[in-house]
Amino acid sequence: MTSAKQLRIRMHGNGHVRFCKGGWGSDAPLDPTKWNRRCAYCSIENVPFEVEHIHPKSKGGSDRVSNLTIASHWCNQAKGNQDIRDFLSGLPDSLNRILKQAKSPLKDAAAVNSTRWALLDALKQTGLPVATGTGGQTKFNRTRFRLPKAHWLDAACVGQVELLEVPISKPLLIAAKGHGTRQICGTDKFGPPTRHRLRTQVHKGFQTGDIVKATVTAGKKIGSYVGRILCPASGSFDIATKSGRVAGISHKYCKSIHKKDGYSYAF
Repeated sequence: MTSAKQLRIRMHGNGHVRFCKGGWGSDAPLDPTKWNRRCAYCSIENVPFEVEHIHPKSKGGSDRVSNLTIASHWCNQAKGNQDIRDFLSGLPDSLNRILKQAKSPLKDAAAVNSTRWALLDALKQTGLPVATGTGGQTKFNRTRFRLPKAHWLDAACVGQVELLEVPISKPLLIAAKGHGTRQICGTDKFGPPTRHRLRTQVHKGFQTGDIVKATVTAGKKIGSYVGRILCPASGSFDIATKSGRVAGISHKYCKSIHKKDGYSYAF
């Protein structure tokens, strides 16, 4: 590509880019997170990037997202209008990686783009104050407060933010676990039933999915454990802690902290 036709890009805090010929333009579908915010050819980071056509336009390449990548100025100039197979003829691993990654869909970005406006309308209907902002404004706030790049910190930097204090180093992670299934028997890997499942879910006052604190005062597992429990009818529970699963904890040592609500919580 010639310098007159360079498509310069600017990375926003929301992960999207803006580019146009010779300057800044409207939002483009190219997402630098697809390329891990690195030059596709040399993997350099934290430098100005340029949009690069994998298959040169002068040789029939298109502007489709699957034909675009990001590259440093030096790699872009070195490649010129060469075919990528010629440019990376001595680096077959890099060639295969780029060609494979170029075709990979951005499922997460597509899900966000298709739902964000519907989410905004739903929030406005609640009557609560709702603020929005641009990606550039989010990045400006994050840089001003010297915060690292992370989605949860970006959420705190959206809109007009005069002062921001972050008292934690990582967010609360919430995962949907559901409320079980209606399966009435357990099966082996081939399908035939191997064990019966009880209809009763509550055993000894607990059920699978509760978060408990167990203080064991006797036996081989003396100590304190906190986590999500698996409750068989025998009353000998398994507790999933940060350091791994602890099996065979009696219900007598368990105290409920949070009843099952279909979600798991962790830091």
